[in-house]
Amino acid sequence: MQLRRPIKHPPNQKPTQFPNLKSLILILILIPMAALLSFALLSLLLLPSLSARRHPHLSATNIAVTDLCKASLDPQKCQSHFPQLPPAATVIDGIQSALKLSSQNLNSAREMVQQILDSSASSTNRTAASKTCLDLLRYADHRTSLASTDALPRGRNKDARAWLSAALVYQYDCWSTLKYANDTSLVDKTMAFFHSSVIPSGSDALSMVLNYDVFGDKTGLWGPARTERDGFWEPAPAPGGPGPAGGVPRDLKADVAVCKEGCEYESVQKAVDAAPDNAGPGARFVIWIKAGVYEETVRVPLEKRNVVFMGDGMGKTVISGSLNVGKQGISTYNSATVAVVGDGFMATGLTIQNTAGPEAHQAVAFRSSSDLSVVENCEFLGNQDTLYAHSLRQYYKSCRIQGNVDFIFGNSASFFQDCLILVAPRQLNPEKGENNAVTAQGRIDPAHTK
Repeated sequence: MQLRRPIKHPPNQKPTQFPNLKSLILILILIPMAALLSFALLSLLLLPSLSARRHPHLSATNIAVTDLCKASLDPQKCQSHFPQLPPAATVIDGIQSALKLSSQNLNSAREMVQQILDSSASSTNRTAASKTCLDLLRYADHRTSLASTDALPRGRNKDARAWLSAALVYQYDCWSTLKYANDTSLVDKTMAFFHSSVIPSGSDALSMVLNYDVFGDKTGLWGPARTERDGFWEPAPAPGGPGPAGGVPRDLKADVAVCKEGCEYESVQKAVDAAPDNAGPGARFVIWIKAGVYEETVRVPLEKRNVVFMGDGMGKTVISGSLNVGKQGISTYNSATVAVVGDGFMATGLTIQNTAGPEAHQAVAFRSSSDLSVVENCEFLGNQDTLYAHSLRQYYKSCRIQGNVDFIFGNSASFFQDCLILVAPRQLNPEKGENNAVTAQGRIDPAHTK
């Protein structure tokens, strides 16, 4: 018979009790539950990263207003005006909130400018300024909406940047137009609203899209927009993006013709009015403008897309005007002989001129706000402010441009290939040592498309 020695335990420690049947059952139940709980927690931890892999444009973590506003030229002001973000907001959600704020400010500004127009029957200058401003704000709202609903959801960041750059130009130009008609408290109040809210919110939205395009969701790299002067150069864009491909097509066939006698139309403007509204991609409306001098102002509005002016050659087909800032109610913007807003505009083989003369100051021959426009083998004649490349993306090929003071100017991302630039005398009787400025860049924000 073997005797068992008593087991000694450390002080204050109770001997281990063998579990009874109920305890054993409980242990067997709890072990699988603990394993299941651990698996659930692990799944929750992995879920955001898996989601981010499926949707690489979404942030894996929530975005904060402070992160977004790092892109602003005035981060503190941006944070104070920024709307509340939705729960679990991504970077794209934040940018969309910025665009919504910009649109709300644009709508408020349009109501204020409409009040100016309604109260300006006795003032020609104020009436003209408010009408121009309303047009510009409509264009700004259109471009902002396109960026929000079309470009960003499809990952077309370059388009969004171009359109928001244009929107900011229009906002600033509206303010600038009112500046020359600021003779009432209502105009002064409206200009103050542009300065405090409209332009800053437009700038913030543009800067956020710029940072998103360059750095993506890595908001730690975000900051106020920089330019080449700051030593900052953007990565080269991927090939195959939007832009011209060789110039105006050679095989175009006219839909209508314009001439003094025997054609469908006797004026260029009537032919433009006949073009369909909101034509889709590739649906060009070609206007053959036969040889002759057409003394008229021509406007291609926003809804007239893909309009083509086809002339019989420089110096043969001529559209001529003489509006200038010296006339009542005329600003630089609306002094243009030909002004184009509808996207996809093309022109070839014609001359557009403003004959106001060197002492008339600002007198535009051609103004374009047409995105992805192509102008080839055209001539632009004037003095001060001949060619107003106002906004968006423009391509000029084998053109002749003549003027004397800032005669190629504006805020578009323009490319001039094989163009002949001619400097005209600045005065009727030129003096020795006279200086002429060829170009004037209108950039008002470092985030502008360039």
